[in-house]
Amino acid sequence: MTASWAPAAEAWIAALHDETCAYFEQLDGRARFREDRWERPGGGGGHTRVLVDGALFEKAGVNRSVVHGVLPAAAVARLGGRVPEGAEAHFFATGMSLVLHPHNPHVPTVHSNVRYFEVRTPDGDVLDGWFGGGTDLTPYQPWEEDPAHFHAVLRQTCDTHDPAFYPRFKQWCDDYFVNTHRGGERRGCGGVFFDNLRPGEDGLPPRDKLHAFVHDIGAVLPAAYGPIAERRRELPFGEAERHFQLLRRGRYVEFNLVHDRGTIFGLQTSARIESVLMSLPPLAAWDYDPHFAPESPEARLVAMLAPRDWA
Repeated sequence: MTASWAPAAEAWIAALHDETCAYFEQLDGRARFREDRWERPGGGGGHTRVLVDGALFEKAGVNRSVVHGVLPAAAVARLGGRVPEGAEAHFFATGMSLVLHPHNPHVPTVHSNVRYFEVRTPDGDVLDGWFGGGTDLTPYQPWEEDPAHFHAVLRQTCDTHDPAFYPRFKQWCDDYFVNTHRGGERRGCGGVFFDNLRPGEDGLPPRDKLHAFVHDIGAVLPAAYGPIAERRRELPFGEAERHFQLLRRGRYVEFNLVHDRGTIFGLQTSARIESVLMSLPPLAAWDYDPHFAPESPEARLVAMLAPRDWA
């Protein structure tokens, strides 16, 4: 790879950001996103859009960023990049990330992210470039048909590009969204996750086709998540369901602050902290050593987090 794909990547993410926000405003039905534009010391910036206290979403954040600057070769290596040892690496990164936290505990939280990363010499020659992304579902009540639907749509989307993609990237997701400090507990019911996808490498297609796949994952939520939200949003719930939702949100926060590579990258590169922590819910809870009765909804939900062939 020699020609920079940065301008095309920036335009793609901007268009996807607008389309995604328009859809989720329509799905919520009441609230609108507010936008904050920010600049990053060292190069670049972004647009953070947050919707709060909507009819469906307690908090929804959809962020896009375009950042650039200089990273030590060791830092690039930690991200999976390839540059000569000791080289001065000029990086470019753009992406869209979202996290949606609904009011109703019967409606799952959903996360999505797509991104492009490029490393160049000081003269502008491209040393490395790759795509990353994925989407995953975090339910709070044990409705098994919801992750089944979510995964079925993901599998269909992946299969239109390569039948090997879904099993490969589902396994990657199952292995990634894990609170290892909680004995290997999964954050949710998974989805797909991938990183360091380089055009033409490891059986991957050329850049235009690889981009088409990553784009489709970034645009999949109206089909994968919308029907779930619509069929659960009016279900009644009480204090027990709400409190368990807050407990599970606490586990979500733990993963994002301890393990999530996007959060860590933002903190390491001096990105705007409000945007880096946009994914956190407005409320969460941490009970001391909670236990749940066998066959209770809470116990069945925890059991449902174990990886399985949902599709």
